[in-house]
Amino acid sequence: MTDANPIEIARPEDAHGIARIYAHYVENGSATFEFDPPDAAQMAGRIEKVLADGFPWLVARGEDGDVLGFAHAEPFGDRRGYRYSCETSIYVRSDALGKGLGTSLLGALIEACESVGLRQAFAIIAGTEPASVVLHARLGYRPCGTLEKAGRKNGEWIDVFYMQRPLGEGGTTAPASEP
Repeated sequence: MTDANPIEIARPEDAHGIARIYAHYVENGSATFEFDPPDAAQMAGRIEKVLADGFPWLVARGEDGDVLGFAHAEPFGDRRGYRYSCETSIYVRSDALGKGLGTSLLGALIEACESVGLRQAFAIIAGTEPASVVLHARLGYRPCGTLEKAGRKNGEWIDVFYMQRPLGEGGTTAPASEP
């Protein structure tokens, strides 16, 4: 994190900037398999749900306060046994790519996930996004599976890569809050 790009918890008023960044990826590629970009109100609902569920949603800001990128974690699965695992996602504004912002943002997300007691992070990455695979590997994620031709967007079948990273003590000890 740099002073020029502070990373903080998302606020409701960030939904417009987040929706704009995400819309770029929905409309111009296959980083996400969504076809219709959510508007600011829908994105605000997503942010609210993630935060209410106790998971982190972070934004990186430019000097002018605009959102340059966002990263969040959400439950990996809906069954109780997955309660210490999360799926992480990160998106950076296209004009802010290649400047280290993704590394700072994902690093901050990892720290935030550890601070709430999560133990495993999973990234689900479209095979069309090699830079995302490299970013995640740089921050300790390791490949743990490939789903071949799992998604279809823009007229092509797309592989999906699963990457995993332990958080904190990972699976070496039981969580303190375990009943």
